Order: sequence, then C-alpha cells, then structure tokens
Amino acid sequence: MSELILVDYGETFVFAVLFFAGILALAVIIERAVIVKRNSNKKVTNFAEKLIQLIRKRDIKAALKVVKEADENTYTRFALFSINHLEEEEHGLADLMTGKIIEEKIILEKRLTILNTLGNNAPFIGLLGTVLGVIKAFYGLGTLGSTGAEVVMRSISKALYATAFGLFIAIPVVMANNYFSKKVKIIIQHLEIFSREINASLHAKSKISKE
Repeated sequence: MSELILVDYGETFVFAVLFFAGILALAVIIERAVIVKRNSNKKVTNFAEKLIQLIRKRDIKAALKVVKEADENTYTRFALFSINHLEEEEHGLADLMTGKIIEEKIILEKRLTILNTLGNNAPFIGLLGTVLGVIKAFYGLGTLGSTGAEVVMRSISKALYATAFGLFIAIPVVMANNYFSKKVKIIIQHLEIFSREINASLHAKSKISKE
C-alpha cells in the first residue's frame, strides 16, 4: 500500500513539473520573441543598410550620428562599439569586433538552453508519469480483479495524459528553439558583415593615407 501512495505522489509530482515547465517555456518564448523582434524588424533592416552605405563611403561621423539616433539593439551596440574604437584601436580592431560579436551572441542565446532542455526532456517526464499511472492501474487490476476493469481503464487513460502533456509542451518548444537559433545565426552573420565592412573601410583609409 505504501508503494501505491508513492506512485500517487509521483504521478502528481510529474503533472506539477509539466505544468511548471509549460509556464516556464511560455515565459522564455515570449521574452526571446521580444528580443528577436527588436533585432529583425523593418526599421532595423533600414538602419543596417544605411549604416553600411555610410561605412563604405567612410563617413564615420554620419555613421555615428545614425547609430546614436537609432533604438538600442544588437546592431547599434556593435556599431557604436566598433566606431568608438575605430581610431584609437586601429590595429587591433578586428579582434575587438570579434570579441564583441561573441559577447552579443551570448546575449542573444541567453535562455535558449532552457528551451532546448525542456524540448528534449518534457516527453520523457510525461512518459514517467504514464509509467507511474500504468503501475497504479495494474495494481488496481490485481487488487480489484475483473470487477475493477472500468476503474483500471480510467487510470490508464489518465496516465496517458502525462505523455500527451509532455509532447504538447515539447513540440512547440522545439519549434520555437529552432526558430530563435536560426534568427540568432542570421543576426550574428549580419554582425560579421558589419565587421568586414568596417575592416575594409579601415584598410581603404590606410591605403589612401599612405598614398
């Protein structure tokens, strides 16, 4: 009987964990969606195109003005960092920009590990709940015999809810995680383009100065 009580508690605990996981996943998805939207809307795209044009023209003052007037996001932070170090750290600027890209990548990937963990483990947590429910059902079958078949079937049906709940959490979480990971990759690639544009502008400026 004590084993059955432990199974009951375990089954309840599994459902509580899945409920908490669902709430946590929803909160992370909303928070990451806000961050991604801030870095991938049309306004940001126009800002990036304008900034690249100014950098190609080597109009650093105008580029700095555009950056300061824009809303804060990954691109503006990187551009401001690069422009501020353009003159004072000319020889080590490439390394500094690489470091800044890594820093921004860490910020963009923040909490994605939570989604990855939940997406991979929610089905197994649900399966654990189902196993506990099936154990409870077979225990009831052994106790009640054929007269308790209806009760046993209801127990098994309830047990399967845990697996369904786990999959219900995992599927959208995995999709969201893949979407955000793809967006982060695109943003980082754009930062690398910025970095190359600034380096090319810097080299062109140095070449003109030598001539």
